[in-house]
Amino acid sequence: MRALPAIVECFSRVLSAGPRLWRLTAAVCLLAALSACATTSVRQVVPPQLVDKAEVVGLNSQRIRIWGDAAPKNFAAMVKKFESQQKAAGITGRKKRNAIHNMLVISGGGSDGAFGAGLLNGWTQSGKRPQFTVVTGVSTGALMAPFAFLGPRYDHVLKEFYTKYSTKDILKPAVLAGLLGGSAVGDSDPLAALIAKYLNRSLMREIAAEHQKGRRLLVGTTNLDAERPVIWNMGEIASAGTKRALQLMRKVVLASASIPGVFPPVLIDVKVNGKVRQEMHVDGGTTDNAILLPIQTNIRAIDKSLGHKVRRRLFIVVNSHVNPEWKNVKAKTVDIAGRSIATLIKQQTIGDILKLYGYAVKNKIEFRLATVPDDFREERKEPFDRAYMTKLFKTGRALGQTGIKWRRRPVGL
Repeated sequence: MRALPAIVECFSRVLSAGPRLWRLTAAVCLLAALSACATTSVRQVVPPQLVDKAEVVGLNSQRIRIWGDAAPKNFAAMVKKFESQQKAAGITGRKKRNAIHNMLVISGGGSDGAFGAGLLNGWTQSGKRPQFTVVTGVSTGALMAPFAFLGPRYDHVLKEFYTKYSTKDILKPAVLAGLLGGSAVGDSDPLAALIAKYLNRSLMREIAAEHQKGRRLLVGTTNLDAERPVIWNMGEIASAGTKRALQLMRKVVLASASIPGVFPPVLIDVKVNGKVRQEMHVDGGTTDNAILLPIQTNIRAIDKSLGHKVRRRLFIVVNSHVNPEWKNVKAKTVDIAGRSIATLIKQQTIGDILKLYGYAVKNKIEFRLATVPDDFREERKEPFDRAYMTKLFKTGRALGQTGIKWRRRPVGL
């Protein structure tokens, strides 16, 4: 979501290009107004009373996803399966009753995901990076999460993704189509192609294998019709091993990174009462910019019922600044809107961090937080500026190499 202000800035340049372009824009807006009256949707929407009954076509929805704002009814069974898989893999057991479960949360942040990619690379080089039992990602974090989950051997992919590509490799402008009744001002085909390139069948098999060991890879999207967050169990999807499963994994990652209005939403086929319908999913950061589990779940109670002790550490990588940043905002509509959106996203991220901190305290989970350093003050020239991302990647890597000074509490506490 953090890329949105930068995109607003790009449009401001178009609007300041001169009278001729203004006349063209006025004509386009008139056509858009006329087309909006005639536009009809062919999507088969899930009725509100049936939202909870929607099953993803070809897969068991109860096993592959949960709402991000409500405790799942089958949570105890999910935890038991998790524990039994770990015991079978030798991760826990009688001799490992005090095993450490390290959990990694990667936030959204658009091109600022270069920070997290660099941090993970540097952390590996320091020799102190642990294996994570759970890895979660939202938005740009969803792009990173599969490779962070599979470990250091995929660090080169993270580096490549955030230092090799630029806006043209990720976003194809479709402003006219967007204004004429379309779903976005950009085309996400380039991003979808990159996701397909890296998230291939071989990677799916590796994710499935790790899932069977009791590790979990979770990605967050937003069901826009329901206005609710959704958490997808990517390892469970991967375990199906089918072409449909691979397509769904790609769709989930694309949806999580699809900034509303900039990228088109992703439609996911579901079956309700024997009829196929489509859910509309967009950027996970629209509802939660950082996820773990629904805050209503009580891990301590589950631990007690299973009769074992587990030490848990929660590492949160926030791909943005969290402290206030002063800026001389021009008294222009686009500048004011862009700055306001950036501030809104930052405050939402801070709120999500506070929620995770409260969850960690409640469940006696050790809390660790890393954010983009305050002294990083580079400016983007475009939404996905390769030079900017390369500098931020190097900043994150240097921080990881020299030893990350993890904050034990959110900023301000």
